[in-house]
Amino acid sequence: FKICFYFSFTGCVTCLDYDEHYILTFPNGYGRQLKGYKYIYVYNRRSILTVPWIELGGECSINCSKTGYNASIVFHTKPFYGGKKHRITAEIFSPNDKKPFCSVEGEWNGVMYAKYTTGENAVFIDTKKMPTIKKKVRKLEDQDDFESRCLWKDVTYNLKIRDIDAATAAKH
Repeated sequence: FKICFYFSFTGCVTCLDYDEHYILTFPNGYGRQLKGYKYIYVYNRRSILTVPWIELGGECSINCSKTGYNASIVFHTKPFYGGKKHRITAEIFSPNDKKPFCSVEGEWNGVMYAKYTTGENAVFIDTKKMPTIKKKVRKLEDQDDFESRCLWKDVTYNLKIRDIDAATAAKH
């Protein structure tokens, strides 16, 4: 059993120090085995109890119009048999180049490794060692009616107090 969320929107990340804007698309989200636990029967007739998980899958991109640099990213879903969860591969391109100068692979929630065309191999990023940075958001009273936090405030409040009916009603 799985549920899929197709994300067909783009985002913009601004690097203020360099006045660069990065336009990015997002991978799809998949909820695997969300009906609770599921038994998978293997060759020796024993069952393995698997735990539900959320995974990302599909292609996305990051583009900077100022510099011309861009990246193509693939979030790989776990195959039914074998394989790993949370795999990612990416290629990073210089402006106007058809071949990537860097290829990246690993786990999006773990360690990713870079291979450069120069032959150099290095850790690209280790997400487990990155510090958590608290989000900065404007106060609700400073947000427009259709900004995310303002729009979903009643749903969020009712979910926090575990009133599912009120949360559902607040969505309409």
